[in-house]
Amino acid sequence: MMSPTDPQTRPHDVLVIGAGGAGLRAAIAARDAGADVGLVCKSLLGKAHTVMAEGGVAAALGHVAPDDSWQVHFRDTMVGGKYLNNPRMAQLHALESPARVRELEEWGAAFDRTRDGRILQRPFGGHSHPRLAHVGDRTGLEMIRTLQDRAVAAGIQVYMECTITRLTTSSSGVTGAVGYWRTTGRPIVFPAKAVVLATGGVGRAYTVTSNSWEYSGDGQALAYDAGAELIDMEFVQFHPTGMVWPPGVRGLLVTEAVRGEGGILRNASGKRFMWKYLPEERRREYAADDQEAATWVTALSQSKQTDARRPPELSTRDNVSRAIYTEVKEGRGSPHGGVYLDISYLPADHVRRKLPSMYEQFKELADVDITTGPMEVGPTTHYVMGGIKVDAEDGVTRVPGLFAAGEVSGGMHGANRLGGNSLSDLLVFGARTGVGAAAHALTVDADPHMDPVQVRGALRDLEAPLERRGGEDPYAVMRDLQAVMQERVGIFRIDADLDAALLELVDLRKRWETVCVDGGRTFNPGWNLVFELGNLLTVSEAIARSARQRTESRGAHSRLDFPETDDDVWGQRNSVVAKGDDGRMTTYTAPVIDMDDELRGLLAADH
Repeated sequence: MMSPTDPQTRPHDVLVIGAGGAGLRAAIAARDAGADVGLVCKSLLGKAHTVMAEGGVAAALGHVAPDDSWQVHFRDTMVGGKYLNNPRMAQLHALESPARVRELEEWGAAFDRTRDGRILQRPFGGHSHPRLAHVGDRTGLEMIRTLQDRAVAAGIQVYMECTITRLTTSSSGVTGAVGYWRTTGRPIVFPAKAVVLATGGVGRAYTVTSNSWEYSGDGQALAYDAGAELIDMEFVQFHPTGMVWPPGVRGLLVTEAVRGEGGILRNASGKRFMWKYLPEERRREYAADDQEAATWVTALSQSKQTDARRPPELSTRDNVSRAIYTEVKEGRGSPHGGVYLDISYLPADHVRRKLPSMYEQFKELADVDITTGPMEVGPTTHYVMGGIKVDAEDGVTRVPGLFAAGEVSGGMHGANRLGGNSLSDLLVFGARTGVGAAAHALTVDADPHMDPVQVRGALRDLEAPLERRGGEDPYAVMRDLQAVMQERVGIFRIDADLDAALLELVDLRKRWETVCVDGGRTFNPGWNLVFELGNLLTVSEAIARSARQRTESRGAHSRLDFPETDDDVWGQRNSVVAKGDDGRMTTYTAPVIDMDDELRGLLAADH
């Protein structure tokens, strides 16, 4: 008779860890390429964090703005990323996102439509043209529904409520993964010829976040421990608009679609403040006054072309977040520590039709009718631009057989991500990575051999918190970690805070090593937290070390002690984090990948 602590074994050609948009798209592509695919997710299929991406998926379809093109989308992405992007990734993304969106449409996604029946597109911050294909303000949900149906129809084996805690490796690369069932606690072992990490972001490292409980840096930490590099981890995006009231929903995302449809940001005095925060080098792209901005909004609501420029609220996310933070810090904030976002000047039926989720969210959670009054909003930790360093063509890391796609990977977005690029990113590179993983798996003749020493070590790590007595409470360590990151490694950073954060992280790591939990393995949330907390400590150290290393302000990384952008030193350097031979985290830099003359020419006008 099998013991509940004896591991099950489930071999696959390709194991995909994470069932959001990137994981689903990778699994579908690998299955279509002939690989046997297993798909692991921590929660239930269909509940991935991708559903929180509400505003739309960016692709230069040209349905609303005929002048749009992949070249303009590429340039916008590079400009938004402050030229730290992997240019080949940005090129592939811009080139292939229209095809990936049309593919979703063919698979059943019900996008909103123009009057002549084509996919409708809306504007977002940092995009030169209306570019986001959308389904009201529920685009991510529609994407997940469509991809989930496709994956299930393809017969992909799904392992729900399963957590991966260790990747096993050999001299030839990755050999599989070890984890456990969250419901029973029983271990499970996945021998695999290729592993795709698609676990999303790191938002739970912060107190105020739009991210769900799943976003605990699992893939970044797994890859780091397996020998992969992490790049640009200092670039954490704080979305400008999260709910600030009531306290129970603080940080919950308020989609950029509100501003994309004409929402106005005002401080406590009713002043529209974004004009004074526009970067001088890009001010020409935005409306000069209220009248021009209103003309743009009117044309948008009537689906008409206009020469009016877009409102200042559609500046890039990093810029709007810093503006809101500054208004609040200088005493011009709303009663609950935010600012006001107002779209109530537009017809009520138009607002409810364009923003149904936001209307319901504020009505139910804050007792606010956004058709009659403003919302209170403030910055919330939302996305990490950095992540696992991958090859642009197929998503492979420097560890053979280990791949990554979506938010868990780095390089695509540089120093700051434009809204809507995340959904097209996971479609484009999810597909490419799935193909790459399957191609690798099909070159491996023998079944992978998982080192029994590594497997036994992973199983001992599972048992250790249950066996300890008198140790730390993982929830207490988690609260302290979030406080450190929120207070010392937030929107604005200084050297003293970063040094203090790193010292506190050392102490938190020591406390984590002694954590203990009561009860058994079955339905034990404290036990689940132990492993996620360990991952968050790894990614938090990577963020803090990378932030201390970059002595400039660029994109989402703002140093009060180094407020200027230093192109001479940092303009062509990515931050890199890896595990050293002594097991400690090392931080260094690497040159940004060079681009060809064609791509350089597309950017010439912006330099």
